[in-house]
Amino acid sequence: MTVAEAARRHQTSVAKWRDQFLESGKAGLAAGASKRAWSREEMLQEQIEDLKAALGEAYVELRVWKKSAEGRLAPSRASR
Repeated sequence: MTVAEAARRHQTSVAKWRDQFLESGKAGLAAGASKRAWSREEMLQEQIEDLKAALGEAYVELRVWKKSAEGRLAPSRASR
């Protein structure tokens, strides 16, 4: 997995860590600073956000592939 793929896959976690840091500073990121276990709802919400990001990326890739295929499959001027 590349660094970019890892960043995209975990962007929700990174955003939460950023917010936690902005709210509490370095102490907010210290080991054990957040003793509260994530609720099932929070874990599912993070998965939803990750899946939304992956779906968006897949959609963009599909559009690029379609545009590329249109250029290759279009009739050439010589065949007209």
